[in-house]
Amino acid sequence: MMTKTPTALLTAFAILVLLFLNAPTLVIALASFNTTALLTIPPQGWTLSWFAAVLNDASYMRAIGTSLLLASLATVVSLILGVAASYALHHRMVPGRDAIVSLLMAPLVFPAVVIGVALLQYVSMIGLRGSFIVLVLAHAIITMPYVVRSALASLSGLNPQIEEAARVLGSSGFEAFRLVTLPILKPGLVAGGIFSFVTSLDNVPVTIFLISPRQTTLPVKIFAAVEQGVDPSIAAASTLMIAGTAIILMLAQRWVNFTRFF
Repeated sequence: MMTKTPTALLTAFAILVLLFLNAPTLVIALASFNTTALLTIPPQGWTLSWFAAVLNDASYMRAIGTSLLLASLATVVSLILGVAASYALHHRMVPGRDAIVSLLMAPLVFPAVVIGVALLQYVSMIGLRGSFIVLVLAHAIITMPYVVRSALASLSGLNPQIEEAARVLGSSGFEAFRLVTLPILKPGLVAGGIFSFVTSLDNVPVTIFLISPRQTTLPVKIFAAVEQGVDPSIAAASTLMIAGTAIILMLAQRWVNFTRFF
C-alpha cells in the first residue's frame, strides 16, 4: 500500500505537468474554431471558416509550400552528410572522434538565436545573404545532429565482420555498405530524418535571420502576423502546423521506436 501511494502521486504529478505544458497548445486549438474575430477562450461558437480562410489565402499557401520544400531539402542534405559522418566516425576513419562528435552535436546545445545571428554575420560577410541554398544549408546544420545521433546508435550494433564478409565474397566497398550496412541503418535514418524534417519545419530563430524578403515560411509568417494583431486565422494556421507535426510523429512512432535513438 505504501508503495502504490507514492506511485499514484507521481503519476498524478506527471499528468498535471503534461497538462500545464500543453495548455498553450490547447488554447490555440480552441481559439481557431471561434466564430468571432477575436481570440476568446472558451470559444463563443464553433466554425471551420478560419481554416478555410488560411487554405484559401495565397500567401499562406506559398508559405506552407516554402516550409515543406525547405524542410525536405534540409532533411535530404542532413541524411547524406549525417550518414557519411556517422560511418566515418563509427569506423574511426578520422582522428579525434569524440571531439568531432561533440562538435556535430553542438547545435543541440547552443541557443538557436545565437546560431541564427552567427550565420547571419557569416553569410553577410561572404555576400550570400538571402540565398535559399544558404538557408537550406543552415537548416541542415541544426538538423544533422539528429541524423548523426540516430545513425551512430544504429551502427553501435553493427558487427564489422559482416561488412568484411561481404567484401570477401566479392562486393565492393559501396556494395557492402548498400546491401549490408544501410539496411541496418534504416530505422535510425527514419528516426533522424523525421526529427530533422519536423525541426526544420518548425524553426523560426534561424530562418528569420536568413530568409529572403521575397520568401517566407509558415512559422515566420505566423510570427510576423502576431506582431500586427492576433486573430483566429493565425490560431488556425498554428493548429494546422501542430496537427501536421503531431500526425507525422505519431505515424513515425509506429514504424520506429524513437526511444532507441533519443
